[in-house]
Formats: sequence, structure tokens, C-alpha cells
Amino acid sequence: MTTPLSSNKPFNRILLTGAAGGLGQILRETLQAHATIVRISDISPMAPSQGEHEEVITCNLVDKAAITALAKDVDTIVHLGGISVERPFEEILEANIRGTFHIYEAARIHGIKRIVFASSNHVTGFYPQDTPLDAHSQRRPDGYYALSKSYGEDMATFYLHRYGIETVSLRIGSSFTAPRNTRMLSTWLSYSDLEHLVERALLAHDVGHSVVYGVSDNRDVWWSNRHASHLGFAPQDTSEPFRPQFEQQPELAADDPNRLYQGGAFAVAGPFGE
Repeated sequence: MTTPLSSNKPFNRILLTGAAGGLGQILRETLQAHATIVRISDISPMAPSQGEHEEVITCNLVDKAAITALAKDVDTIVHLGGISVERPFEEILEANIRGTFHIYEAARIHGIKRIVFASSNHVTGFYPQDTPLDAHSQRRPDGYYALSKSYGEDMATFYLHRYGIETVSLRIGSSFTAPRNTRMLSTWLSYSDLEHLVERALLAHDVGHSVVYGVSDNRDVWWSNRHASHLGFAPQDTSEPFRPQFEQQPELAADDPNRLYQGGAFAVAGPFGE
């Protein structure tokens, strides 16, 4: 690993993938508090570098050699890159499965010992909404996207035991400026709580492979983080201020996936190509 410069920040260089996405744009600024240089990457267009504290590099996760070069001189990786919605398996395979493998291989090659992996609540999305879960609950992926995130969590476990690379897998709920439907009253993660979660994932000690649900302090949350208390994640926001607007809307149909499944509409998306 590279030696930190004299900025008194915990890292010299952090790599952020998926920097052009919604959450990537939020974390692009946040991560500057923790590293002298934030190297940001995506296949999509990104805003130009804001100065010497940023490096902007266009890179395709499918290109193993390019990803290996991207991770050179990096201390830690925040991996948000990939497809973030349900899509045909062939698309998911390239960006999310091959891409995640390339990230972990790059970490192994360069001696990077901490990855923050953007997993998803959809890893357990096929559970009914009245079933409480924690990180030890059996996974029930609700689609191809969820399968790729489940694969990423297994990749994290393998690289921990084989190569000593620690990972915090963030099973992110629904991170937007506000909940977008009734289901998100339970799954909402505010941007402020997201930033705090990533901070704890970067700075907590001896995380091994830790799995944590990324969710704010909502009233009717389905997920317990009792197995991730060592991270020190303490969400401060809640979806309650948004509840009145949804309670005024008509009740969802009994067979609506947003009423039945923790993963909502992802549980019924596809099949594709028929």
C-alpha cells in the first residue's frame, strides 16, 4: 500500500468506481475528507476533475487490464460500479460479475487490503415484508442483479480467507433524496446516512467480511444490523416525515410486489428477451 502524504487524512488515494451514478456523485465529494486524492472512475461521462485532489479516469469494468492499471497506487476501493437495476443476465454478467472479479483481482495484485462493496438489499429481496432479517439470514436473491450482488459477497469472503482482503458489503436499501413509494418507507437510506455508512466501512478496524444493511432509522425497518455493530454505523435520519404523503394514496393491491416482497418490483422483473 502507498504511504499517506502529510494531509493527516487516513488514506493517500481512494478509488471510487461508478462515480457517474447517483450515489457515486454523492460520495465523490464525501470521500475527499478521507483521502489526499480521490480517483474516480466510470464508463459513463463524469464531471471534470475539480483539482489536484481528484483524478478522473474513464474505465470499463469488463477490461481486466484497465482495471488493474486503475487500481495502481490505491489504498482502498469503494466499488459502486456496475448495472444497478434488473437487466438481462448477459448484461449483468459482464459489468457486475466479471467487473467485480476484476476489482478483487486488482486489489490482490496491488496489495489493497480494504474494499467497500456496494451490495444490495435485493440479495434477500424474495422474503415477505413481514419477515425480519439480519446478515445471517439465508439469502433469497430476487433477480439477476441480486444474484450478481450475492456473488460479490461470496467473492469478498473468498478473497478474505485466501488473500486477507477485508470487505464491508453494504446491502443498500433505497438511497434517494426521499422515499418514492410506500415500500421505501422501510428501505430508505438518506444521503447523509449513506455517507456515514461508507465512512464507517472505510475506517472501522478488523472488519473481516462484514455485511451491513444500508438503511436509515426508519420506523418499520425489516433488517437488523446486530451482527455489524462493530462498524459503529448509527443512522440519524428517518422516513417518518414522508409517511403522510403515502398514507393519503390508495392502498396497494394485494398482489402488488411492492406490498408483498422486500425487494418490491425487482421480484417480478423479466424474464427478458421473450
